[in-house]
Amino acid sequence: MKPTIYDVAQAAGVSIATVSKVINETGRISDKTRKHVFSIMEQLNYQPSMVASALTGKSTYTIGLTLPDLANPFFAEIARSIEDRGHEYGFSVFICSTDNDPDKEVKYLSLLTQKRVDGIISATRIQNDQFLKKLIQQNIPIALITGEMPTLAVDTVMVDDYLGGFQAGNHLVELGHKRIAIVVEDMDNMSNRERIRGCKQAMANAGLYLDEQLVITGGFTVESGKSAMSNLLLLEERPSAVFACNDLLAIGAIRAAREQGMQLPADLSVVGFDNTILATLIDPPLTTIGQPIQEIGRRAVDLLVQEIKGEKVLKQRVVLLPELVLRNSSTSIHHK
Repeated sequence: MKPTIYDVAQAAGVSIATVSKVINETGRISDKTRKHVFSIMEQLNYQPSMVASALTGKSTYTIGLTLPDLANPFFAEIARSIEDRGHEYGFSVFICSTDNDPDKEVKYLSLLTQKRVDGIISATRIQNDQFLKKLIQQNIPIALITGEMPTLAVDTVMVDDYLGGFQAGNHLVELGHKRIAIVVEDMDNMSNRERIRGCKQAMANAGLYLDEQLVITGGFTVESGKSAMSNLLLLEERPSAVFACNDLLAIGAIRAAREQGMQLPADLSVVGFDNTILATLIDPPLTTIGQPIQEIGRRAVDLLVQEIKGEKVLKQRVVLLPELVLRNSSTSIHHK
């Protein structure tokens, strides 16, 4: 059986009230007694109940993190950043992967609140507005990353998706590409819509028009990116370049082109978005729009912990700048 607070008190030769004061850092307890009680707790491998602590209004020093897909290196790197920053503050992080399933998302958010986490960071879209409103009404600190909900007062840390899309489009336009395709996860996500809008604007600035036939919804995986690119390559007039709205889709596009016997980047230029570790491992190395992944995670934890500790009242919307990272998957149209 697990040791109880009664076992600790008996072994330490003190009252249950004294052990409780040591655990909760209340009352006047001498350093000698405090060290003695902690020593007994360690010997017995006693772990205070986080839920019991939460019910008495104490912090559980835990943060919940919901992610759409841990298989995507971008979200894996985000999770690592949040976990590292959380540990710097003394918080443990519970990670939940929703697989882009709205029902699973609500299930995990409910579970995290039942576990009495001190706050929640969400990289999922939280499609259920009413559920999120309920969490806010319960005064659960929440921070959103990689997307925003403009109608709700909640801390948000994100990248400037419009600028990132513009940088991708402008890069391809400057290389002389006129027939540019876009492969996107889905159009329900505001981040994706902004990336496309930015790319369109870069093309418009050069007097070019984005052919809607060249905008393909690809899903969330390398395989779906490969399938989308395969469809684009069936067109009578193929694109000379493709902007993929994440690195996984870009890698799928490269694979599809290679299977068709195309030479990259001579036959097809590819630009991704995220700058995950995969961008350096693919052949050719991927030109992509870099997100400041570590900074996104750190800033989200900073905002959440400030709210948990009652150090701030106003919600903040932090927009970080993307950066074009040049590698070998894109080249001038004139090289063809």
